[in-house]
Amino acid sequence: MLNTETPSTRHPDLDTYATPALLDAFIDDQTAAVAAVKAAAPQLAAAVDAALPRIRAGGRLLYAGAGTSGRLGVLDSVELYPTFSWPRERAVAVIAGGQGAMFVAVEGAEDDRAQGAADLNALKPGPNDVALLLAASGGTPYVLGAIEAARAAGALTIGFANNPGAPVTQQAEIGIVLDTGAEVISGSTRLKAGTSQKIALNTFSSALMVRLNKVYGNLMVDLKASNVKLVKRAVALTVRASGASEADAQAALAQCDHHVKTALVMLKRGLGAPEARALLEKVDGNVGRALAT
Repeated sequence: MLNTETPSTRHPDLDTYATPALLDAFIDDQTAAVAAVKAAAPQLAAAVDAALPRIRAGGRLLYAGAGTSGRLGVLDSVELYPTFSWPRERAVAVIAGGQGAMFVAVEGAEDDRAQGAADLNALKPGPNDVALLLAASGGTPYVLGAIEAARAAGALTIGFANNPGAPVTQQAEIGIVLDTGAEVISGSTRLKAGTSQKIALNTFSSALMVRLNKVYGNLMVDLKASNVKLVKRAVALTVRASGASEADAQAALAQCDHHVKTALVMLKRGLGAPEARALLEKVDGNVGRALAT
């Protein structure tokens, strides 16, 4: 029996617990998710380093999964745009059962290997693309079909699973095993298995964005200021990174569509918005290099 399907020996009387003890059981078990990702750090680092040249060459992040894993892939792809101004068309996710499966479970769809291949092929994958294939069990037919399609197209394949030796990690070029073991509720991989996948995806995509010069120091300087909260955040980040007054930061941001990186170079180098943009383009968007040039 797969580790993720094996009944937990820690809480055989879970249904008799008082509410505080019940909550403790669930919360304490989540710590195993962090440990599982930590153990997979070398493989995650290899995945970032392998993905970086392809993404720099214009490739995309392509996510495929079913159920909880598929929804986590969609979540990671969607959040890259507001957080890092990453183009929506360069982070695309497919999920077994189609877009509606984000909101209503379509359980049988995960068994369709041919549909997984068809959905991935519909994205027209190429050799610069990076496919992230997610399955807690590691043997989901839909995801295995997506791996086959991605590999046939020459894309880099990175497989995430929660069982050692799983087909998803064996058939992908880089396998990332998040060995979270048995769940508090037997087989419910929406629990710590899902948590570990969320952490791993956050870690992978965030590290990749840092390598792509989307961060200055530890500041989120390439966010998309698309609402009131993010506009305020852009001002705060600009003030903190530049040392300018709030008024000067707001004035600079108003001239560059609230792009923090551009505003920083404007303020620190005494440049106008067009000159600051040109300088950033020259150094591949690296704020530190732009300020040192």
